[in-house]
Amino acid sequence: MKQRLPQILLAVLGAVVLLAGGVYAGIQIAGPDNSNPSQEIIEAIESSETGAIKGSSGDGQMQKISQAFGIIQQNYLEEVDDKQLVEGAIEGMLSTLDDPHSSYMDIEMMEQFDEQIESSFEGIGAEVSMVNDIVTIIAPIKDSPAEKAGIRPNDQVLSVDGEDLQGLNLNEAVAKIRGEKGTEVVLEIKRSGVEDSFEVTITRDEIPVETVYSNMETVDGKKTGIIEITNFSENTADEFTEQLEALEADGMEGLVIDVRANPGGLLNVAEEILSLFVPSDIPYIQIEDQNGEKQPYYSNLEEKKDYPISVVIDEGSASASEILAVAMKELGYDVVGRTSYGKGTVQQAVPLGDGSSIKLTTFKWLSPNGNWINEEGVEPTIEVSQPDYFYTSPVQVEEPFTLDQTDTAISNVQQMLKGLGYEPGRTDGYFSVETEEAVSQFQSEHELEPTGEVDKETAGVLEAAIVEKIREGNDDRQLEKAMEELYQ
Repeated sequence: MKQRLPQILLAVLGAVVLLAGGVYAGIQIAGPDNSNPSQEIIEAIESSETGAIKGSSGDGQMQKISQAFGIIQQNYLEEVDDKQLVEGAIEGMLSTLDDPHSSYMDIEMMEQFDEQIESSFEGIGAEVSMVNDIVTIIAPIKDSPAEKAGIRPNDQVLSVDGEDLQGLNLNEAVAKIRGEKGTEVVLEIKRSGVEDSFEVTITRDEIPVETVYSNMETVDGKKTGIIEITNFSENTADEFTEQLEALEADGMEGLVIDVRANPGGLLNVAEEILSLFVPSDIPYIQIEDQNGEKQPYYSNLEEKKDYPISVVIDEGSASASEILAVAMKELGYDVVGRTSYGKGTVQQAVPLGDGSSIKLTTFKWLSPNGNWINEEGVEPTIEVSQPDYFYTSPVQVEEPFTLDQTDTAISNVQQMLKGLGYEPGRTDGYFSVETEEAVSQFQSEHELEPTGEVDKETAGVLEAAIVEKIREGNDDRQLEKAMEELYQ
């Protein structure tokens, strides 16, 4: 029998999702009755004195903080907001940890956090973290405005609506990006492999709540189930179990689990899904505390499934997705795609009594074999990249690109044209006659004036076409390879 934790205890595996108004990434640690890591954590929190610093030297430090508060309060030139001083002190302490996953969540953020776990929400739908002091996309959510606008894992967000994000913490940056459905936000994006940054305009919308998608395909004459998990939210395990059972009842002979661009979510959900596959003779996860003590946790499953399974991952697979992927890998299943994001820590959201919380890194999670993938990611057993056009970027056009010009942005255009079935002649950034002809053909077939030049309008239509082609999934080499390898 599964056991849920009280809502006050959350272990955070994702980063921050840019949704209705704040954060989404809280998870509860929960396990079977014979393997519950949560009780120790609850007892540790309940036995501590919230806000107290232990020891005589600690008492002196608290006095110092109180003295600083009083000095500012009584002597600062302008009017002082006591609440802001306190919250600033908390944020300052957390910032010294140099940990992008530890942060302060005020009352408003916690309300939005709780709301987003349980219901639909509005925003751009992308999870972010702070990497080297830069706001960085972990993954866009499936069918979200961010995904439709072409946002990719590892994209760096430099500015919002023309306002530089440098010097802001993650919560402050999120506050500038979030907003209501129907409103627009302009993000300046820096993408690896692309020389110049570019702007992306995103219209905020309602983010889909459905997190599990499945279908059956025939591979080598065998009925093959494909289950995609887009994030690990409150109802994901139930959705997954229901769809898995339906596929099995339909005679499924092999299974592919797709967690690409899945930024993670609730740990107990990943645990529930793994309990369907990882037998009781090996742990599905190990938790390591501050003292290096490791505690393994087990399922009640008697034996593995009697059909082959593979898992598909990419750079946007993070946190709970990695827990699933590495456990399946160490169980002997193939993992196909590209190395995942690399987040191997667990955070706890500890309430401060007034509706706000501190989200603090308190544990490492380890693979069944005791490996820590933090900042390294899960390496696939079969490495497969997508076609080059999957990795192209939106094109920034000041003046139209024309014959005989050379530019890295032109190389991007050529890759897009090639991906759409046109023949640009080359992809090195030189605007050749063949490229001109390919552009002209594209324009003619998309109701644009066939000038052969790439202006802003042509670039916009080209970008929309390539995003749509990627979303269709017809050239999905990673998924194709995962299905192909099932029966080898």
